[in-house]
Amino acid sequence: MIEIQPIEKRIDTIVTVPGSKSYTNRALLVAALAKGHSRLIGALFSDDTRYMFEALRKLRVAIAANEERCTFEVVGSGGKISVHRAELYIGNSGTAARSLVSYVALGNGEYVIDGDEPMRRTRPISDLLDALQQLGVEARAQFDNGCLPVIVRAKGLKGGRTRLNASKSSQFLTSLMLVAPYTESGIGIEIAGDLKTPYIDITMSVMKAFGVEVVNEDYRYFHIAGGQRYQPCVYTIEPDASNASYFFAAAALTGGRIRVNNLNMNSLQGDIHFVNVLEQMGCQVSQYENLDSQTGIEVIGPQRLKGIEIDMKAISDTALTLAAIAPFADSKVIIRNIEHTRWQETDRIHAMVTGLRKLGVNVVERRDGVEIEPSKITPAEIDTYGDHRVAMSFSLIGLKVPGIRIKNPECVSKTFPTFFDVLETLHY
Repeated sequence: MIEIQPIEKRIDTIVTVPGSKSYTNRALLVAALAKGHSRLIGALFSDDTRYMFEALRKLRVAIAANEERCTFEVVGSGGKISVHRAELYIGNSGTAARSLVSYVALGNGEYVIDGDEPMRRTRPISDLLDALQQLGVEARAQFDNGCLPVIVRAKGLKGGRTRLNASKSSQFLTSLMLVAPYTESGIGIEIAGDLKTPYIDITMSVMKAFGVEVVNEDYRYFHIAGGQRYQPCVYTIEPDASNASYFFAAAALTGGRIRVNNLNMNSLQGDIHFVNVLEQMGCQVSQYENLDSQTGIEVIGPQRLKGIEIDMKAISDTALTLAAIAPFADSKVIIRNIEHTRWQETDRIHAMVTGLRKLGVNVVERRDGVEIEPSKITPAEIDTYGDHRVAMSFSLIGLKVPGIRIKNPECVSKTFPTFFDVLETLHY
């Protein structure tokens, strides 16, 4: 357990956050598929990315990791999987689990993908399995709940046309797209239900950087031609916008100024637009470039935040960040259209409601969101449910109010192992 210490002075600082998990795990898989040597620069080293590169190593992809320099050297195998039987453990990494299921379908043999309890209990994968089965892949969940463990009996992946419901996770679509160039006939994917598009933009940008084009028909149909090949390259990964959101929110909450380096508003990471939410709440937001052409985004907090009603489907990883600062606004904060977050590392809507009520906040839980009233905070211990975003978000409240204690703070190692060290620097 860790107790967060309130900040006694006005924050005025520059923060650097580690590389994007979304970019790192996609780039690792694409580099593994390319034939030859790729270098990934600015990569994230966390639980999620370790599970990904260790699984790829188990499939005999040559990967040299340098955590100090934040680089990966990957010698890809050109889409060939030489291992005919493997058990791949991916912890609580949804990006690794979903991507690897399609990746091993390129092989010949039996592959088992398994993970931690949340992946086995609450994080579904059955919609992806349905889409793969339409393509002739024998892939099934071991139990009836449609979660891990998954068994893939692979005989290569010829391709074809499939229909995919990606409403619970865009990672299902990313999984199919990333391997499609290595199929014989390509893959056409018809989308059923809603789709969270920013992460698909990231997927297409990584594929394009390695030389593969995607036909995108208004995010309702995608086609990736078969017989294409990723070209090895040097690829630079930008900082994680979701993790930057906590520091932008810290400025908003305390009336301080925080800059996050190496990010800009043109990023394809949807969560970069959390700063637009803060702007609506009264913050000053600006993009800057210094004399060394280093870019960044700066947020200056107001004397008092304004209430807001907002649809956060496109930036739902920052919904918890907003919920944490909402009790300090001058009027109600309403967060809508985030029902899909009930199937993430934990039921995030229920987690935010439970934590806020424990702190004495007046909050109403809806099926797809929450309503949060301005409230006086009562110190308390916060359960994180092993969810990194719960831990990081509720830590923000401790910057303003004494007595906020975070249980199992180690869970931040999923995406931001040094989070509490960086948070502590705000006191200096």
